[in-house]
Amino acid sequence: MDWQSGLGLAGFVLANFVVATSGGYFRPGDWYERLAKPPWRPPNWLFPPAWAVLYVTISVAGWLVWREAGFAGAGLALAIYGVQLLLNAGWSAIFFGLRRIDLAFGELVLLWLSIAATIAAFHPIHPGAAWLLVPYLCWVTFAGALNFAILRRNPARGIDVRA
Repeated sequence: MDWQSGLGLAGFVLANFVVATSGGYFRPGDWYERLAKPPWRPPNWLFPPAWAVLYVTISVAGWLVWREAGFAGAGLALAIYGVQLLLNAGWSAIFFGLRRIDLAFGELVLLWLSIAATIAAFHPIHPGAAWLLVPYLCWVTFAGALNFAILRRNPARGIDVRA
């Protein structure tokens, strides 16, 4: 790997690190612990390592596409990638920061669609990069089911931000 490629990878890792800080800033806390949750919810300790692995794969996927086609050749694909990163960062702020379970679920649907669109856009450029995003899509599918289950078990808290 030459220094330009290494610098590009560092840029993708940095972008994903910035996105990940949203989850570190907007933490679950007591409010989340008081919510009724489904029995199949994973333990809280599982989320940080799962996301750490996913952010690495998301970074590498973006880098592979950039390395293959550059910003000029993969402009649309990388723009879609950027949108999914922004939506990823927004979920924690909406769910834990605003305490809006309902809006977080709607935002998560948009995130899911943007990940699927990123996979579709990446595949013609670098199929391996597209496949690297499949676990991310699966995890967000699970997160959506969990978000929806929590919303159904706490309907009043879905719209009452400080209840």
